Order: sequence, then C-alpha cells, then structure tokens
Amino acid sequence: MTAFVFPGQGAQFPGMGKSLYEENSEAKALFEKANEILGFRITDIMFDGTDEELKQTKVTQPAIFLHSVILAKTTPDFAPDMVAGHSLGEFSALVANGTLAFEDGLRLVYQRALAMQEACEINPSTMAAILGLPDEKVEEICREITEEIVVPANYNCPGQLVISGSNKGIEIACEKMKEAGAKRALPLPVGGAFHSPLMEPAREKLQKAIEETQFSSPICPVYQNVSTTAVSNVEVIKQNLIMQLTAPVKWTQSVQNMVKDGATQFVECGPGKVLQGLVKKIHPAAEVSSI
Repeated sequence: MTAFVFPGQGAQFPGMGKSLYEENSEAKALFEKANEILGFRITDIMFDGTDEELKQTKVTQPAIFLHSVILAKTTPDFAPDMVAGHSLGEFSALVANGTLAFEDGLRLVYQRALAMQEACEINPSTMAAILGLPDEKVEEICREITEEIVVPANYNCPGQLVISGSNKGIEIACEKMKEAGAKRALPLPVGGAFHSPLMEPAREKLQKAIEETQFSSPICPVYQNVSTTAVSNVEVIKQNLIMQLTAPVKWTQSVQNMVKDGATQFVECGPGKVLQGLVKKIHPAAEVSSI
C-alpha cells in the first residue's frame, strides 16, 4: 500500500514550484487562482524571493501548501491508499484526499499562518530540537519545569523530539537535556512555540474558520497528528484539526500506525526530502520516494 506524506514548515526553498508552474498549464492555473485568493502574488515570492522573504510565516505556510497540493493535483493517476501531513502538511493531505476543496484549504492555511504569527507576537516564545535522548526522558524533563511553559511538540523520529515553550523555559530545558545526555539541544529559528498551549489564541481563531468550512468524505483515510490513527469520519477530522495547533505532532506514532495498517511505500509530496529521512529512521524497511 502507498502512503502519500506532506511536509510542514521548514521545507521551503527559493524557486520552489517554479518549474511546475512553467511546465504544466493546470498547475499554472491553480497557482494563479491562489494569487487571486490571497490578494498578493505569492508566486513571485516563491519563484524569485529570498530566503528571508520566504521565511515569514504568512508566506511559508501557503507556499508549502501550494507546492504540495498542486504537485498532488497534477500527478497522473494520483491514488493514495492513505495520507498524512506533518503539522501544516495535514492541510495539504486533506486537500489531496478530497476532504477539503483546494480554495478552502488555502484560505484555512492562510488564516492559520496569520493567527500563528499574531499568537507569536502576543507571547514571544520558541522551539528547540533535542537529539539523542529517549522520548520518555524528554517528556520527564519537560514535566519537571513547572515555572515556565515547556512541552514536547514534534515527535519526529526515535531520538529526535522538538520541544516548544517560553523563551526562558526552552533555555532551562536545553541545559537540563544536555545534562541528561542529549547529543544536541538546538534552539530553532522559528517565530514561536508552535504546538504548545501558547498557541491557544491562534487555535480559537482557527476553530471558528474550520467550523465554517465545508468538509467532504475523503477518498482514503488520513493519519492525523493528534490521533495518529486512520480517520475517515469528517467530524473527527475537524476536531483533530482544531486541536492540532496546541497539541504535539505525533509523527513517529503516525508512521508506525501506517506501517501496521499495510503501508510499504511512502511518497513525499511537496518541497524537500525531510519526511523521507524521518520515515526511514522510524521504519528502515519502508520504500521512500518523492514526486
């Protein structure tokens, strides 16, 4: 069985999607429709912008979404048995499996990006990657820091867990992780504490937008970040999507469940190759590729 997986923030690069736009008329039409919906030419920033311009959350999220979704939509015989996306990638996955219309998915992603940027401005906060410690140890250290907010945010693969929290909390946690034997405790160049309670203002805004959006029955199950298991029920998909901003991304567990349910091939759909690497670390026997 084939699982299509969709990347999240961090996979962007200058020039992304340009050849797709130039070589495929269907792709070009979708990109132009996106420019119209967003009210600015995001394609100019994607194709010719600098790293810095692409790094703004309000640009990054729709850019990655567009690259991923348009690739899926213009791939002949696109027929996934299951889909999953890492954080932002979950929205791409839900368009790819027919749960969300392209236009609705783009609007939600843009609202999500603006709400997250706003939440970051209210509470200056950050994230850090912890390498070489068991997940349980990272969780334990986060629990022990009670005077600041620090939580596990992204379970990327065994031995790689990203934590999220207040600036001070992350600083304390990184020290403690190193003392506990972590190979690295690296603060990440992100705008804020994604997938933590500090994203609550963004979650509330996004909840309203999600509840007002039309969701349809998917062509195949989605393995969501919050629940990690196969979901086809539209109401459950909605609830998981609402919870996603303040809950951890359980990528390791999602991939393990996809394998358990029969996935042997994982195809990354979107910019970069980050997810292929993570899948290989979680399940070395998996066949990985990208479109």
